[in-house]
Amino acid sequence: MKRIAKSPFMWIGLVVLTAFALWPLATKNPTLREEIFLILMFITMALSLDIILGFTGYVNFGHIVFFGLGGYMGIYVMSKLHWGIFPAMLIGGISASLLAFLLGLVILRLRGAYFALATIGINEMMLAFVANFQPFGAGTGMVLNFRIYKMYGGPGKALWMAYTLLVAVTLIAFIAVFAIEKSKFGLGLMVIREDEDAAMVMGIPTPTFKNLAYTASAFLPGVLGVLYFFKNGNIEPGEAFNLEMSIEVLVMIMLGGFGTVSGPIIGAALYEEIRSYLIVNPLLQSMHLVIAGLLLLAIILFVPVGVVGWVRQRIPSVRRYLE
Repeated sequence: MKRIAKSPFMWIGLVVLTAFALWPLATKNPTLREEIFLILMFITMALSLDIILGFTGYVNFGHIVFFGLGGYMGIYVMSKLHWGIFPAMLIGGISASLLAFLLGLVILRLRGAYFALATIGINEMMLAFVANFQPFGAGTGMVLNFRIYKMYGGPGKALWMAYTLLVAVTLIAFIAVFAIEKSKFGLGLMVIREDEDAAMVMGIPTPTFKNLAYTASAFLPGVLGVLYFFKNGNIEPGEAFNLEMSIEVLVMIMLGGFGTVSGPIIGAALYEEIRSYLIVNPLLQSMHLVIAGLLLLAIILFVPVGVVGWVRQRIPSVRRYLE
């Protein structure tokens, strides 16, 4: 912990993230709040996915499963059991991690393309299940009653509270992922990424490490799902288990630089700005996923280490400030 606390990168990262996140709170600008809400959400999603993708090398196209399940569990306990937002967030995160743990016992025996395809199948399976699960509202989903927002001073104040909670979650995600990277556990994951067979020969308990990484990566999306759908006031299967979002988060990590902590942050911020421009552009609004695919292809061909890796290679002096 002393090593982490002494890292210039951690403190610089915390200051930059905090200043960026406090901007809407300082200006009291609802439009800016909504824009930065999405950026912070994608930063946290990308950081959590980087635990399994960047550190372990397992490409997970089904990361959105944990976002959707967490959202459904959180909205259910709030609307049906009348729980508050804080226990709902905890339930969402724990439910997602529990699902990841159980799935990991099976699918983490697969490698490469087989694992990636399995995660796509799991997402489609969950989408079909929830769309036919009556306690979750089946195909129509669930809507939060207005009285739930009265507990927090009305919808307006509830939106600001949700944003403030997201800021806290993002900062915790940053510290947690950085701590994993610098730990013996993180080092073991990186050895698995480079050569899983060699890791087994070295005595690293690869099944346990992989499942722990997969379980840990699921908690934050579960919490985010609760905050996002609480802010929206309703949840539906198509939005909760949207495979497009999983693909976009993967592009964010590759754009910034997988296997780093700053890479997912920079990649998420850059991609969300590109995505926002494309969506409001009349000529390109239906093409943003095509452009995302082309961007991913260009990154793999020309800058496989991402923006952060490219900068670190050319300016070695910034490595301790850009991890």
